[in-house]
Amino acid sequence: MDRSLWRRHLLPFFSLLGLLALATLASDQILHQFDLVWVGRYLGIPGTLLILGSLIYSLRKRKLIASGNPKTLLQAHEVSAWLGSLMVLIHAGVHFNAILPWLATLAMGINVVSGLVGKLLLDRSRSHLQGQRERFQLRGMSQTEVEQALFWDAVTLDAMTQWRKLHIPISVAFASLALGHIVSILLFWGWA
Repeated sequence: MDRSLWRRHLLPFFSLLGLLALATLASDQILHQFDLVWVGRYLGIPGTLLILGSLIYSLRKRKLIASGNPKTLLQAHEVSAWLGSLMVLIHAGVHFNAILPWLATLAMGINVVSGLVGKLLLDRSRSHLQGQRERFQLRGMSQTEVEQALFWDAVTLDAMTQWRKLHIPISVAFASLALGHIVSILLFWGWA
């Protein structure tokens, strides 16, 4: 594998995932160290609110709301979804109390990976393919030769562009499971 391809495209993806896992484990350890495990129980609330707030970008993108700069909203979406996911993961901890919260956590994890694929791999793969196309054209290759040389890369990129078809249903599954978890907490804690 080309080192620059790894460094420029895959390393940021795995770094953000690793940072999320490391931050989750370190935060959970700190809470246990200082006997503050109860704080983790309540981090699910601001984490969920951050994740919900990140949906403003999706609403703007689909023109359901008109205000807001799409680029700024995308950056806010990425940051708030990552931080919200961190808080929810700390909230989940390593405690196996019920299946519904763990299913919601699993769906959220898959959703985070899916979002990072869209953010990091798709955009960077698209620019990598365009760069390769330009380099081949500078070498004097004909359009047909360039297309043949980049055929499998283009097929791979085309398959990757379909990620939203997975990201949105995963988001809906996560939202449904999280809502079920929230409702069950309200019922069992006697808040409703």
